[in-house]
Parts: sequence; C-alpha cells; structure tokens
Amino acid sequence: MRAMILAAGRGERMRPLTDHTPKPLLPVQGKPLIVHHIERLVHCGIQDIVINLNHLAEQIPAVLGDGETWGVRLHYSWENQCPESLETAGGIRHALSLLSEEFLLVNGDVLTDFPFDTLLTTPLPPTDVFRLALVDNPPHHPRGDFGLSEQGRLTPCANTAGSGSVCLTYAGIGRYRRNLFAPLPEGRRPLGPLLHDEIAKDRGSGLHHPGVWLDVGTVERLNEAQATNLQPG
Repeated sequence: MRAMILAAGRGERMRPLTDHTPKPLLPVQGKPLIVHHIERLVHCGIQDIVINLNHLAEQIPAVLGDGETWGVRLHYSWENQCPESLETAGGIRHALSLLSEEFLLVNGDVLTDFPFDTLLTTPLPPTDVFRLALVDNPPHHPRGDFGLSEQGRLTPCANTAGSGSVCLTYAGIGRYRRNLFAPLPEGRRPLGPLLHDEIAKDRGSGLHHPGVWLDVGTVERLNEAQATNLQPG
C-alpha cells in the first residue's frame, strides 16, 4: 500500500513564512514538518509515498530527494503546471496513476503521533470507500466535521443528537479506495463534499485518535507545535 502526503497548499495564514518556504518544509522540532510524516509512515512499513506539489514546488524535491535518506521511495505529483488550484480531491485525482488500489492519505500540515498501522492492519469493509481518523474538536473548529457511532460508522454531525454518536474533527488522515476518485474529471474539486456524499450513503467508517494532533495552520500553532511533546513514531 502507498501513502500520499498533501503538500501543495499555499499556506496563506502562515505568511510571510510561506512566501519563501512551502509550509511542509517549515521546521518543527528540528526537522521539516513533512519529515515527521515520512518517518512515521516508514516506521509502519510504507515503502512508497506520493507527494503533491504546487506552491514553490521545486523546493520540496530539492530537500527530500528520492527518499533514500529514510529508506522510502518518494514520487512527486506536479500540480504547478495546472491552470488552477486543484484542491484536495482534485489533487488526488491528478495523482491517481501513482497510487495503489487502497492508500493512506495524510495532510502535510498536521503534527500528530497517530499510529498509521491502525489503518493498515484492518481491511476496509467491502462497501466502504474510506476510513477516517477523527480527533477531539480543537478550539478553532468546535463544531467538528463528522459523527462517529459506537460501531465506528461515520454519520453527518446533524444526526448525532440522541444517537450515541459524537461529532468529531477529521484529522486529515485516512485510508481510501482509489476507485472513489477514478470517476472524477480532472480539475479543481474539494474533498469535503465528496466525503459528505459518501457518508450519507453509509460508505465510510472512522476511528477516534485521542493522542497528539495539531493543525499547524497558523504562526501561533506553529509555535505551539515546537513545544508539543511528540513521541518518536
């Protein structure tokens, strides 16, 4: 199974830091943020990682190379020649030829101790197209994204009242089937509406991660990441 790290974003809220450095290359605890993901993915047995590129695209391969430093093969999906920003689902669709039939997806701008092997060792049910990692709602996103039932089924947050489900925040980490994206036309497409559509059809499962998770989306949270107690993966 391959993994894909999303690294194409502009990082507007991180300016001026991201005017000259892609957000995944910003240093966190002595190494680029994206390297934390690479090391944890390698630790759980991933051998091939796809990274999508757009903003300051050439810098990331210049730093990471082919992945030999970490004993992994890195594959790059170039979006900087596309006529528009592809967003998440569009970026996955653009990289589809590089991905396995099922793959792990990781947002490049989160810091976490999530154990990726929990997604690798449990197969998806035949009718499901993804399993998402969910975390407690952070202060900047108090309403959450999706409901999670006691049976591990994903539901709309609106359906959680009195159901025993709890509304949580998508961690930007999941296991996906390639065929979810294959029918999409090339071009700009966000991931959120696609997830909501499939959850409404009961085609998604989830799990709760109670450990370290931080969306490194602002300068303030980048500073918080520097002081986060993160155990080696």
